[in-house]
Amino acid sequence: MATLLILKRKIKTAGNISKTTKAFQMIAASRLKKAQDTAESSKPYVEKLDFLSKALEQRVDKENLHPYMTPQEDINAKLLVVISPDKGLCGGLVTNLIREILHFSSSDKTYYITIGKKAERAVASLNKDIIASFPFGTSLPQFETVFPIAKLVDEYFLGKKVSEVKILSTKFNSVFSQLPAFNTLLPVKLEEQAASGKSVTLFEPSVDTLLPSLLQHYLEMVIYQSLLESYASEQASRMIAMKNATDNALDIISQLRLEYNKTRQEKITNELLDIGGGSQALYE
Repeated sequence: MATLLILKRKIKTAGNISKTTKAFQMIAASRLKKAQDTAESSKPYVEKLDFLSKALEQRVDKENLHPYMTPQEDINAKLLVVISPDKGLCGGLVTNLIREILHFSSSDKTYYITIGKKAERAVASLNKDIIASFPFGTSLPQFETVFPIAKLVDEYFLGKKVSEVKILSTKFNSVFSQLPAFNTLLPVKLEEQAASGKSVTLFEPSVDTLLPSLLQHYLEMVIYQSLLESYASEQASRMIAMKNATDNALDIISQLRLEYNKTRQEKITNELLDIGGGSQALYE
C-alpha cells in the first residue's frame, strides 16, 4: 500500500509540474508574437540608419570627425553593456550569455553596464567593475529605457574614460535559434559597402548639421534594437524550454502510471492467491 501511495503522490506532483510549465509555455507564446513582430519590423530601420550614418562619414572632413567616430586608442579602458533577462526558466539563454562574459578577455580595464538581474549577478560574482545596473523587466521594452543607458555611454566615451563601447546581447535569428553576440557601439567605424553612397546620396540639410543628431539617434536605436531582440529571444527560449519540460513531465507521468498499474495488478493477484489458498485450506 505504501508503494501505491508513493506512486500516486509522484503522479500528482508530476501533473502539477506539467500544468505549471504548460502555463509558462502559453504565456511566453502569447508574448512572443508581438515581441517578434516588433523586433523584426524595426530591424530594417536600424540597418538603414547604420548605412546612412556611415555614408555621412564619407562627406565629413577627416580632420573634423564627430567624437562618436574618433578613435581613442591611447585610452586603456573599455565599456561593455550586457543585456540579459531578469528571470530564468529560458533554457540555455542565460548560460550562453554568462559563458560569453567569462570568455570576454581584454588587456584593458573593462567597465560594465548590466541590464537584467541575471547579468548583474553574473558580473558581480566575477568581481567586475559595474558602473550601473538596470532591470530588464517582464514586458516589451519601451524606448524611454534607452535614454539613461545612452547617457552613461556618452559620459564614458565622450568623457574619454573608455576607448571603445561594446554591447553583448542575444540575437533573435528565429524561434528556434537565439545566439549571444558582441556588437561595437562606439566608435562608429566606416565599412567599405557604405562608400557606394558617396557619389549618389544627396543630404539635406548639410552633413555637418545632420550628423550629430543622426549619430545620437543611431546609438539609441542600436541599443533599443538589442533590447527588443533580447526580449524576443527570452520569450522564444522560454517557450521552447517550457514545452520540453511539459513533454518530459508527461513522459514521467506515463511511466509512473504504468508502474502504478503493474504494482496494483500485482497486489490484486497476491490478494486473490491468498483468498484462493485460504478457501482451499477450509476444504482440506
